[in-house]
Amino acid sequence: MPSTIRTFIALELPAAVISLLDTVQQDLKSLGLRAKWVRPENIHLTLKFLGNIDPGDIDAVGAAISDVSQDFAALALMVGGIGFFPGLKRPRVVWVGLGGQIQLLLELQRKLADNLAAIGFPKEKRSFKGHLTLGRIKEVVNPNMIRRIMTEFADLDSHEFTSDRIILYKSDLKPSGPLYSQLHQVDLGMTNDK
Repeated sequence: MPSTIRTFIALELPAAVISLLDTVQQDLKSLGLRAKWVRPENIHLTLKFLGNIDPGDIDAVGAAISDVSQDFAALALMVGGIGFFPGLKRPRVVWVGLGGQIQLLLELQRKLADNLAAIGFPKEKRSFKGHLTLGRIKEVVNPNMIRRIMTEFADLDSHEFTSDRIILYKSDLKPSGPLYSQLHQVDLGMTNDK
């Protein structure tokens, strides 16, 4: 077993949302946006990237997740809008935003960050912005294309969906892309771990 494992914590997305995001990726490709696209089945709502952790920390991280899950019911969210990090002038990441119970999402993420900080995982310096990464841009993009994408996807939204499970994932980096496996999962509003 390796001495450390690469991990992150995320909310699971329903299949209908994954399908919508796959369609958005295909539409962006057809507009000529070139990126290293995230495989649709790998798109998730990251709450905290932990990086490389000791396998012995899995139980403590799982307990921190379980503690948070007891205080929050399933979140009603929706996909809304498209954006670029760090900005429109030199985009490096294309993502879709979220709507719905965003304040509850922020509270959940803050409590999770507090619980993790208490067991030695430092808080992020940047404030949390819930988003779903579609792809990473590796080249300069014509500003006209960015404007066209922003216009064409201005009304992007989904029907409300429920996000009800927090998962601690292991990420194995492979030449074909990352392979994610679940290390711990818990349903929001529940105390029973699976």
